[in-house]
This record gives sequence, C-alpha cells and structure tokens, in this order.
Amino acid sequence: MNWKRKVNSKIVGLTGYTIKRPTSIPEMFRRMPDDEVRPPADPAADRLLPDPVFLMSSVRSGSTLLRVMLDRHPQIHAPHELHVRRLSVNLPTDPLRQAMTTLGHTHSDIEHILWDRILHRELVRSGKSILVEKTPSNVFAWRRISTCWPDARFVFLIRHPMSIAQSWAEADPERRSLEEAVPHTLNYMTYLQNARRRLPGLTVRYESLTENPKEELGRICDFLGVRLEPSMLTYGEGRSEEFVKGIGDWREKIRTGSVQRGRELPDPKDVPEELHDISRMWGYM
Repeated sequence: MNWKRKVNSKIVGLTGYTIKRPTSIPEMFRRMPDDEVRPPADPAADRLLPDPVFLMSSVRSGSTLLRVMLDRHPQIHAPHELHVRRLSVNLPTDPLRQAMTTLGHTHSDIEHILWDRILHRELVRSGKSILVEKTPSNVFAWRRISTCWPDARFVFLIRHPMSIAQSWAEADPERRSLEEAVPHTLNYMTYLQNARRRLPGLTVRYESLTENPKEELGRICDFLGVRLEPSMLTYGEGRSEEFVKGIGDWREKIRTGSVQRGRELPDPKDVPEELHDISRMWGYM
C-alpha cells in the first residue's frame, strides 16, 4: 500500500483516502486553564517516591561517571538519563478537563503524578531504596522539579567551564565547533548556577572526583546517609549495561570501566571571555 503526502494542501492519507490535517493546535495539546505548578496537595497520596536525588550538572561534566559509581551501591539505583520532565499528559475533552478540575488537579499536578509514578516504578524494580536521576537538561526545570518533590535532595556536579565546552565540541567534531560549544554549554552552566544559589545541596567538582574518587564518593555517601562501598570504585566490574548515546556518555573513557584522570585545566588566557564570570563563580579563575 502506497503512502502519499501533499504538503502544501495539508492532506495526508493512503491511496484512495484523504484526511485533512488540522490547521490549528489540536485541543488535546492545550493546557488546562489556570494551570499552576505547585507542591503536592497531599504528599502521602500524591507521591510514591520518597526524597529522590537529582544529580544536577551541565552536559559533558562527568555525570555518567558519577552515576555508574553511585549505581554500584547496594542501596542506590542510578539509571541512565530518564528525561521524565519531558513526559506530558493530554486532556482532549471538556468533560475530562472538568472532571480533573473537580478533583482539584491542575494540568501540572497530573504530570507530576505521572513523573513520580515512573521514577517510583524504576526504584521498586531495582529493589533498592534511593533513586538518583541525572539527566543534564533537568537544570532547565530545577524550579518545577523542586516543587514537584519538596523533599528532593540535590547533588551539583561542576567542572571547569572551558573543559565542558571542549568536551562537548569533541563529542561530535564533524558537527560542532568550539565557538558553538561555548554558548551552548554556558546555557546549561548558567541554569545550574541558578539552581545552586536557590536550592540546598552538595557540590562536587569533577576534577576532585577523578583525582580522589574515594574521598568524593565518601562525601556523597555521607550526604545521602549511606556508607561508602568499595564496589563503587570499580564500576566496570560485572556491568552488562550498554553506554548509549542520547541517554548518557558513550565514549571511550567511560567504557574503560575505571576512573580516568580528567584533562589538564586550561591556561586562564585560553578561556574565552564569555566563560570568565562562571569560571570565577566556580573558583576556577
């Protein structure tokens, strides 16, 4: 059966059939009126996941390395990037929206219940007691995440800003230049810094993590209320999980299964002016 598409006339269909495509935003994708992002009205009923941990970082900051080391702990489940903040719900009819409003739910309330259910299911299936979520783009939604889970805990992972930009460019050199990498990664870093200013949590430096992994993991374990386990230092032993592009780091260094020293810190004169402020804020300049 042949598919045909007439883009200009906005007709899509199978041979012998035509279906008019809507010219306006479908009703199902519209937000409920008076949508409000707010904490759970009844935490005991609205949230199944207790005090989740969010590892907040820019891209190319070593979050996959820290994730897999944490996941080796018998009480910590740190899966690949889950991107749950991108999950949304559709309420396509007036009666459904009326029903949800009568129950006291805003559109965001319902999405929060979905996010919580997905993460809780992941934790239950792991058989562990602490969940760590590390999607870098979570920095852009730190306000909503902290509102969704008022008891959430935060670990902030920072790295020299120039090293972040260089690593992002090198991850796909045929498509990215360092000039493009600087503003792209600075956007992540700016949101991360805003989260650090407004949320309580523990800050970890990537350089310290790679130079003294036992000491830094000990600090994190103390923060999470668990004991340091030697297995966390040998994350590659017995692992069957694949490192897949799109949901975490996938390059050669992470595949070695052992902590590798980070790159040498750049000379301050080689750091672009755009990165000077954030470098100073993070104590690199």
